[in-house]
Amino acid sequence: MNETLADLGETELLRRLSHFAPAGQLDDDTACLAEDPRPLLVNTDVLVDGIHFSDATTDPSDVGWRAVAANLSDLAASGAEAIEGITVALVAPGSTPWDWVQGVYQGMSDALHCHGGALLGGDCSDGAQRLLSVSALGRLGSLRLHRGDARPGDALLTSGPHGLSRLGLALLQNDPALKSQSVPESLRRQAVQQHRRPVPRFDALKALLSSKPNDLPWRAGGTDSSDGLLAAIEGLCRSSGCAAVLDRDQLPRPKDWPLGSPWDQWCLVGGEDFELVLSLPPPWVTPWLELVPGAQRIGTICRGSCGVRWSDDQSLIDSQGFRHYGMS
Repeated sequence: MNETLADLGETELLRRLSHFAPAGQLDDDTACLAEDPRPLLVNTDVLVDGIHFSDATTDPSDVGWRAVAANLSDLAASGAEAIEGITVALVAPGSTPWDWVQGVYQGMSDALHCHGGALLGGDCSDGAQRLLSVSALGRLGSLRLHRGDARPGDALLTSGPHGLSRLGLALLQNDPALKSQSVPESLRRQAVQQHRRPVPRFDALKALLSSKPNDLPWRAGGTDSSDGLLAAIEGLCRSSGCAAVLDRDQLPRPKDWPLGSPWDQWCLVGGEDFELVLSLPPPWVTPWLELVPGAQRIGTICRGSCGVRWSDDQSLIDSQGFRHYGMS
């Protein structure tokens, strides 16, 4: 018999979920964190069935992994050096199989085991649509990365290639657009893995901290590319009151990435690659690049009104990425 949440009831559901947390952690309505002099960073992400995941493309354990990875990526992009843990709010219809919930929490547990932190608490509720709201807590390290700390003359860099997650989704959906395109098997595997199990780039953050030249202040602009590379750059520009130029030849394309405008669009606006996007003073660039395989310089921050242009012809790059509320 495939048990559902309605069969279990709230008390039994919480008892089973407690196995994914430290002993006794879910016995109370609050979690108590140990005293720590480092500032606390907090963020929240929501994953909604039919928008951020579906049974057709995402196994339950991958839903849980992605829910944690999305939050931890935000913490890495803010300068967190240690993860305290997460709280999880689960909304699901009573008809939801327990096996699905168990898989989701196992995926979250796997991600926390890899990157640090524990399940600190949360809540569960009946509802018409499956939804996960995850809040993550981390401790700030030496560098507080802000979108508003980019400066004219900085180099624009990213920790890795873009477009893989979007390609992975297209492959999982059997997108007709791929029928006329030959995609190497190695690229297919890499893309599906990136979509299902993205990795927050704490390694690239650690390299950033260790590579800062001694004579530079602790100042760098930073964000992650959860909503796409172009959206990340636009966010840096908007918050910093700057503009940016991108080198068309230096787009962070994955190895064996097909050529052509549609594929460059996926690289620019595909989203959910969760790489760091940084604005660094020039002396910091080479030391960081030498420590992060796959990282590259993609452009420059410059003076001007907010906007991102190509360096060769100065044409404005049009954003056509994901928008949470359509064209509004």
